[in-house]
Formats: sequence, structure tokens, C-alpha cells
Amino acid sequence: MKICVYGASSNAIDKDYILAGEALGEEMAKRGHSLVYGGGTNGLMGAVARGCTKAGGEIVGVAPSFFEVDGVLYEHCTEFVYTETMRERKQIMEDRADAFIMTPGGVGTFEEFFEIMTLKQLARHNKAIAILNTKGYYDPVDKLMKDITKAGFMKEDSLELYELFTDPSALLDYLESYTPENIDIHEMKHIR
Repeated sequence: MKICVYGASSNAIDKDYILAGEALGEEMAKRGHSLVYGGGTNGLMGAVARGCTKAGGEIVGVAPSFFEVDGVLYEHCTEFVYTETMRERKQIMEDRADAFIMTPGGVGTFEEFFEIMTLKQLARHNKAIAILNTKGYYDPVDKLMKDITKAGFMKEDSLELYELFTDPSALLDYLESYTPENIDIHEMKHIR
């Protein structure tokens, strides 16, 4: 399976996040999965890629050519795809992936996650989406999603579009056993 992983590009984060990212990448490769990601060498992006490399996994990096500066892009990708824009980058990552994982990150990671979730909600894809909730990082996001559902801004069925995990192994078990269900856009959105 080709798994797209979104995550932080910053190294100025707690080492526990980095270690969890490396463990995820290593476990992915050990199970025979390949990584599709934003091509970075730092932060959780780099951590997942290093873990994948350590276990001999295939890695497809995708990044705009303007990121091609010293130390930004991971040098050990099996394949590297250069794009002109960030939008093109996201489209290629989406097209190449069989499933998606969001690891801890900032606004860029949130933007990628919410776009891929919205596309699933609109029945534009039906691929598995999982969140690696290292150290409870995504607890506030989980609460937000439940709160906006209670307030009527999102239907409760939309909470089933993704799953939250603290353990990389359990997360990968979920992706491997995922069976796509027909998505009824009327059940996901307030459309009648």
C-alpha cells in the first residue's frame, strides 16, 4: 500500500514526536508499505522518511522545485517528483496514495488533513484516513470536531471519515483492514 503521511517540517519540537514518526516509518516499511510525502528532511516528515529508509522501504517525495535548497529535501527518496506549486504537490500526493496519515504538525498539516477529509466527505475519494495522536497532540482537534458536530456545523456521520490512534502499529492495522463503504454525500452534508 502507498501511504501518504502529512506532518511537521520543524525540528523545534519535542523529541518524542520525532521518535514516534521514525517508528511509524519503520513499521510501514517492515509491513511492505511505501511512503508518499512532502519530501522534507526535517521534523516529522524527515522522521517518517528516515524510519522508512532504515527498514528498506520505498519513498516517493513530492515538493515544489523552490524547496530545492540545502538541507530541506530528503536525499534518500526512491523517487522524487518536483512540482511548480503547492497545489500540484498535494494533488500528486493524493493521486499516488491508497491511504492517508496525519502526524502532529502545524497549519500546513491541518490544511492537508482537512482538505483530504473534505474530499472524502464529498465522495471524491474513499480512502482510509488516520491520525497519529502522539502525546495527545490531536485531543483538542478531536474535541473541536465533536463540538462542531454538536453545534450542527457538521453531521455526526462525518466523524467516521477518519480514526484517531496513539499507537503506530494499531494505526497500520486499521489501514490494512480498511474496507471502503459507500459514502452518501447527503448523510455527510446538510443537503436535502
